[in-house]
Amino acid sequence: MVSYEKKWAKNPMLKPRIAKVTVNIGVGGSGDRLQKAAKVLETLTRQKPVPRKARRTIKEFGIHRGENIAVMVTLRGKKAIDFLNKALDAVGRRIKASSFDKFGNFALGIKEHISIPGVKYDPEIGIFGMDVCVTIERPGFRVMRRRRARSHIPLRHRVSKEEAIEFISKEFGVTII
Repeated sequence: MVSYEKKWAKNPMLKPRIAKVTVNIGVGGSGDRLQKAAKVLETLTRQKPVPRKARRTIKEFGIHRGENIAVMVTLRGKKAIDFLNKALDAVGRRIKASSFDKFGNFALGIKEHISIPGVKYDPEIGIFGMDVCVTIERPGFRVMRRRRARSHIPLRHRVSKEEAIEFISKEFGVTII
């Protein structure tokens, strides 16, 4: 395996970083349970969650197109890193190698939100599972998203799967299985 640390030390613009952490709780229907999920997300992240709508109608599950069925929060900066540390503790600081995509992003699932350190069980709210998606990028990706003089990011500046695995294992002490 190629050691990326020398490359990162030589050129700091090549060192990956956590761009954002997206936390999603899918409930599968609107109503009281969705409000409780939003409350859980708000207490965990200290940010107001955004409801997500169903894309299509599924009669078997009683879901209608346009109905709110999930809530999500996007965390950036220090909040993202703090929440990611808690989420990694909840899964035992182990991630499957298959969880990483070819651009270095990865996702993990938490079966019960009460497995996150510092969270107590509340019988009125219940237990929710959640998806945590982490986007990893290098400095300079703003070029792709800015409004004026938007430009393409070449593949050589994107984060590879192997590089993301090394970054996460070194920075967060995660074991890749």
